[in-house]
Formats: sequence, structure tokens, C-alpha cells
Amino acid sequence: MAFEGLSQKLSAALGKLTGRGKLTEQTVKEGVREVRVALLEADVNYLVVKDFCKRVSERSVGQQVLDSLTPGQHVVKIVNEELTELMGAQNARLTWSSSVPTIYMLCGLQGAGKTTMAAKLANYLQKTGKKPLLAACDIYRPAAIAQLQTVGKQVNIPVYEHGTQDPVQTALEAVEYARDHGRDVLIIDTAGRLHIDEALMDELKQIKQRVKPQEILFVVDAMTGQDAVNVAKTFDEKLGIDGVILTKLDGDTRGGAALSIKAVVGKPIKFSGTGEKLGDIEPFHPDRMASRILGMGDVMTLIEKAQEAVSAETVEKLSKSKPSELTLDDFLLQMQQMKKMGGIQSMLSMLPGAGKLGQVEVSDDAMKKPEAIIHSMTKRERRNPSILNASRRKRIAAGSGTTVQDVNALMRQFEQARDMMKKMMGNKGMARRMMQNFR
Repeated sequence: MAFEGLSQKLSAALGKLTGRGKLTEQTVKEGVREVRVALLEADVNYLVVKDFCKRVSERSVGQQVLDSLTPGQHVVKIVNEELTELMGAQNARLTWSSSVPTIYMLCGLQGAGKTTMAAKLANYLQKTGKKPLLAACDIYRPAAIAQLQTVGKQVNIPVYEHGTQDPVQTALEAVEYARDHGRDVLIIDTAGRLHIDEALMDELKQIKQRVKPQEILFVVDAMTGQDAVNVAKTFDEKLGIDGVILTKLDGDTRGGAALSIKAVVGKPIKFSGTGEKLGDIEPFHPDRMASRILGMGDVMTLIEKAQEAVSAETVEKLSKSKPSELTLDDFLLQMQQMKKMGGIQSMLSMLPGAGKLGQVEVSDDAMKKPEAIIHSMTKRERRNPSILNASRRKRIAAGSGTTVQDVNALMRQFEQARDMMKKMMGNKGMARRMMQNFR
């Protein structure tokens, strides 16, 4: 879970302020000191931490607690607002060119995940109705072109490549190819190095001058911490970047890059990679990320994932079903929709209070066993689970490569889902509100 260590330490530091009647200078000083340590341990830039803590202190000292808030909640509110401001205040969207194609040029060091991110971004834009084209302009890293072709094929997006010819010429040809073939977005995957050198920067400058991209997006590994900020600053000084994409935000990242890069470089984070799959990319919302860091969850992103993964027809079908009519086919459908939303682990990370659970590992493979069990049932058994007697359960276990205990456990989960559905249906208007969210 991203920022797990930072989230736990911040929650512990702010939790000590709970129960106080007024925020005095001393209590705020003690709380902010622990916040400072937590941020520094997360590899946030020292000057950024210093300025952040100063603003939190100034806003907190002497403030009367609002009637609806405890002192701890009041400080959490201030920290949440300052974290949001630190990361850019609001989501920075991509800008679009008045002429076709709109060109986005990805740059960064080798190993940051540019090639995979190029396909992720193209896939994301394709879902919004765009027709992207990928351009392979990394002719130095072994198999870089083949990798881009592979990931492009996986998301059904064409790749323009011309072998190891001059990358500048390949980029120019890709622009013409996009125009001729009705591709309104061109994403250029450029070469990276293990370190910044003049040859790399000169090549990137030439591509920029000749192709004139709408935006240059710097791709950086979120796990590199403050080093990522320094590299981004150098790229901006030499090339001029328009935004940042953080990769590997789902890993054991300390958070230094995400919390420092906007303040130091002055360029917004536009997207973040949240997993290894080509659909694991999200627009970066500073307010939502601040809420995640402080253990408040990210319900809005969870709702958006649900809207993307679950069709309105599915919601309507389930909303019209009576709890007694819920079948194992419906239960299987629900599990499959959950997988589309990124899996159990991803969903858990967005729930309020998830940080308090500690290191909870929930493998997405946990869904494979229930799916195998249900697939081993006959159509009649799936539609009418009440007929599952001992002999049927034994046959199903043998057919799915599981045990009778596994089958029994699944049936208990199914009954719990029915009970939950009864409660939801007992709440008038809930189904109507669900349908409104999916319109």
C-alpha cells in the first residue's frame, strides 16, 4: 500500500492531540515535531518539510476548536489541506493541441518505467474516446522497441517504429503517420540513461524542437525518493517539462517524490502508476492522495473505478433482484467486477481507516478458488444453491481441486452476501442512488 509507513506515523503523531480542549503552542509544537520526523523519514525534501511544518504550526496555534471537531480532527484538517496544497491543490489535466495529432513526449531515466507507462497512458486515453499512436524512439536499450510493440499489442494500440534510425527522424515520421491514419494522439517513448548526460539531453532537445510536443511529461520512479526530485529538476532546467508521471506508486514507496516534486520543481503530477497491469494508471488528485496518506481513504476514486468496471445493466439487474433470488452466478459476477476494479488489495487501500489495519496482504489469487468452485457446479446448482447437499459438495470439491471445507466456506460467504443485500434493499432509495451514480 502506497505511503503506508508515512500514513501510520502521521496518524500516530496526530492521534496524540486527541482529547485536548484547546490547541496550545506547546501541544502543537510536540505534534508538529513528530510530523516533521515522519516526513523526513519519508525522504521528503528538507526545505519542503520545514516550510510545511511552519504553515501547519501558524494555522494551528491558538485556534479554538470548532464545535463539530475535536482538537485532533482540527489539526488533521489543517494537515490535510496543507498536504493537498503541497502536491498541487487540484488535478492537473492534460492540455490538447488545436491541430491533430496532440503530441505527448515521455522522458526520464532508464528504469523509470517509460515504455510501460507510454502504453498505460495510451490505453487510458483510448478509453476516453481518443485514437492514440505510440512511437518507438528508444533505439539504445536492448529490446526497447520490441517491448513497446508487445505492450501496444496488449492494449490494441499501433506502434510506429523504424528500427535504429535517428530517433528525431522516427518521431517526425510518426507525426505524419498519425495524421495519415486518423490517429489524434501521438505518445513518443524516448530513450533514457542510467544517469543524465549531454548526449541524452541533446537528443531530447532535438525531438522537442522538430516535433514540438504539446506536453513533455517526465516519468519518474516514486520509489527513488528525493533523488527523483533532483533528476526532475535537472530535466526541467535543460529541457522544460510540463508535468510529472509517478510510476510504482503501489510499491513500498516512502512518499518523498510525490510530496516534494511539485514544491521543488514547480510542475504538477498528472498521473500515477498504481500497479503492473496496463490498466493501472490514475489521474493524480492531490486532495485524494492527501486523504489516503492520512488514512481517510479515497472513496471518490473507488466510485470511479466501480463506474468504469461495472456496467449500468449489471447494477440494474442486481438492484431489481430480491435477496432470495441472488444466485451463485450473480455472486461470481460480483467477484469478477471486483477484479476489474483492481482487486481486493487495491480496494482496501482506498477505504477509510485502511492504514489502521497495518500490513494486510490480500492476494488477488484468493478469488481463483471460489471461481473454480462455482464453475464446477451445474447450472441448476448455481441457480438454486439450496440443493447443495453433502454429496453434491463432495463432487464439486473434487471437480474444482479444492476441499469440502472450501466449498462450505464459499457458501457461508454467499449467505453473508445475501444478508447484506437484504439490509441494502431494506434501505429505501439506496438502489435508486446507486443507479444515479452509474448514469
